Parts: sequence; structure tokens; C-alpha cells
Amino acid sequence: MENFETLISDSRVLESLRQGQEVVWINPDKRCLEQSMQGCELNQSDIDDAEQRLFRFAPLIQAYFPETQPQGGLIESPLVAIDAMQACLNRKYGSVQTGKLLLKKDSHLAIAGSVKARGGIYEVLKHTEDLVLRHHLLEPGESYAKLGDPDKKAFFRAYTIQVGSTGNLGLSIGIISAVLGYHVVVHMSADAKQWKKDLLRSYGVDVREYEGDYSEAVRNGRMLSDADPKSYFVDDENSRNLFLGYAVAGKRLKQQLDEMEIVVDQDHPLFVYIPCGVGGAPGGITFGLKQVFGDDVHCFFVEPTQAPCMLLGLATGLNNKISVQDIGLSGETQADGLAVGRPSAFVGGIMKTMLSGACTVADEKLYRYMKDMMDTEGIFLEPSACAAVHGAVCMNTESETRRYLEDNQLVSRMANTTQIVWATGGGLVPQTIRDDYMRTAAELEKDS
Repeated sequence: MENFETLISDSRVLESLRQGQEVVWINPDKRCLEQSMQGCELNQSDIDDAEQRLFRFAPLIQAYFPETQPQGGLIESPLVAIDAMQACLNRKYGSVQTGKLLLKKDSHLAIAGSVKARGGIYEVLKHTEDLVLRHHLLEPGESYAKLGDPDKKAFFRAYTIQVGSTGNLGLSIGIISAVLGYHVVVHMSADAKQWKKDLLRSYGVDVREYEGDYSEAVRNGRMLSDADPKSYFVDDENSRNLFLGYAVAGKRLKQQLDEMEIVVDQDHPLFVYIPCGVGGAPGGITFGLKQVFGDDVHCFFVEPTQAPCMLLGLATGLNNKISVQDIGLSGETQADGLAVGRPSAFVGGIMKTMLSGACTVADEKLYRYMKDMMDTEGIFLEPSACAAVHGAVCMNTESETRRYLEDNQLVSRMANTTQIVWATGGGLVPQTIRDDYMRTAAELEKDS
């Protein structure tokens, strides 16, 4: 690990990471979209294919989940202005935001109540379609709604779907798989919240608990699934299908911005802040946004100070060959969906020249932002989702981001920006847990 030690000692950012301090990192390897797409194994046609698959399954989703009927069986979240929250950030945290601040409410996606409803549900549907085609379960042109018939569900009961998760991915995979008829096993790490385990079990999901972290849950899930020829493992660390399910969000966001008459171009740049764990969801969303908006969108990941695995992998150039534990961090955080020690190699490779930067946030600030959002907008987000808010604050307060704006000739255009806080979870959090979160936030505010 000599190279690793040299990287740590020579970098102020990495030393700050090691100390568990909040940092802002600007990606020195970022390139224009044309250059970053050279040699990339995925492109817009892959996203279009994923989008069409979701359209094919929409009648089945609508039948199983009536809450999706207003959107015709598509699982999509609102995009809303948060003017009062914007004023709060400017007042309390020294942020100077002159453009539009919006909230992308993936926290309230149907079925799973988190961003994982995009990639997780899509991957299960892709696997389901593969089985349908292989076993000729539908006649040509027949509606996918027929897959809800009792004989079709009986077919799926012979198959198993497994996944390792810290929480929200397990919810999305578990709920959709169980409803479709599969036997489901979700391997959950020690930091996963009890209410998420209880909810999965209410759907008949087999929840396996581990004393170790996310990597242990994934490792055991993969091993057990590989031993069963009728089992399919959803690999959050390496899955192209998960990634593409998330990437569909790009075109859908474009439609929502058009409906709001919001322009995105060189003079009206778009900034997006996304919480990051292993990297699949924020990486897929970023990839989809870049295909639609090109160099006019600037994407930043936000991670907990004790689990900045993607930032660490990108900043060192070691990608998944380094973990947060290697530099003395615990990997433990109240942002349970972000408690990941080692990043996805697949996502890190694509983000290397596409991501604008990343920052880290202390757990206590997540609670403060959560309370601020509830007090100003009446919107509940779980702590991990509030990491995105910190991205918006950093963009307007830190010297590193100021240099990014200067280097990219953006300073004079900031009044014309649209900045999106991508909320990733919270819709299914029980009221008792919400109350506990709010009490913690109130105590932190009182002590400050």
C-alpha cells in the first residue's frame, strides 16, 4: 500500500477525509461529455431501451399498485420549488442562492418510497421479462398485465431473487419481487433500520441479518445466490441494469423542467446534488442527466464524513481498491443508505470523467437540514436524503466550489441557474421513527 500512503500524505483533501472532517472535492479528471463518452460501454440507446421496458410493464404496475394509476403505471416523483427552504439556507448557513432551488422528490416514489424504486424495480422487471421471453409466458402482443394471473404468479414462485442492502434497495427489490410472486431473500447489514426489516417481513420476504457492514451482506447474498441455479442476485456494486433504471430519470426530468418552463443551456446551467452510497443510484442519474443536458449540467455527490467511499475512490484513483476503513474511518453513519465502505468499480469508472465533484457532511447536519425542510416546506425526508441539501449549501459557500465556478465561466450565470436537491428517501418512514428523528434534530438545534 505504499502508493496509497503517498496519496494520503500528499493530499490535503485526503488528510481531511482521514480526520473525518467535512470536505469539498472538485474532480480534476472531469471532461466534456464527448470525451467522457469515448469508450463508455453504455449510451443513450441503452437508456431508451430501459425506458421502453418500463412502458411495457406499466399496465402490470398499475394493476398491482393503484397509486401509480394517475401516471399510467409509471413510477415517477414530483419536482417542486422550495423557495422557503432556499431562504432558510441563505439565512442560517450563509448560502447565497440567487437562482431557482428545486426538490426532486424521489423520497416519495411509489412502492418503495426512495430513489431505489427506480433501479431496483427496473432490474426485477428486466429479469422478469427475460424469464417471460425464455419460457414463452405471453403471446406476442399480449399485455404484461397478464403476468398478474394466478398461473403466472405460480410460475415465478419457483424462482428466487436475492440482494444485499443497507435498507432502501432491499425495500424496493423485496416489495416488487414479492408482489410479482418470487421467493425473495434480502441480506441486510447491521446498520439497516429495524422498521425496514419489519416492513419487508410483512410482505413475506426472508430477511437475513448480519453483524458486519454492507459488503458482508452483499458477499453472503451473492454466494448463496450463486449456489442456486434458479436464484438471481441483484448486484448493487456492479449492475448495469440497476444503473440504467436510474438513468431513465434524465429524460423524465427534462420533461418536468419543460413543463415548468425552465430552460437549461449554457447561459442557464443546471446543478444537481445527489446523496451517494455505493454509487449506483447517483451514478445512473448523473449518466442519464449528462445524456440529456450534456455539459450544461453539473452533478455533485454528497457522502457522510465517516463513509465517503466514492469520493475516496475517485480522489485516490484507486476506485474500489480502497475502502474508508483503510484510512481509519468507521463507515458508520445515521444515513443508513449511505453507510458503504467501498465504492462500485463499475460506477467509479464511468464517473471518473463525468462527475463535477463531491463533498462530505457530518451526521448532525443531516438532522438540521431535515428539520429545516419540515419547518419551511412541510416535507419530510429521512436523514440520508438530506445530504443533498448540503451540496447546495457547499456550492454557495466554499472556496473550492467558487474556483469551480470561475474555472468553468459560471460565476456570471449563477443568477440564472436551476439547482436541484435530489431527495432519495423518506416516504415510507413510520410516524414513530419520524418523531424520533425530529426530537433528535430539535435537541441538536437547542445545543448549538
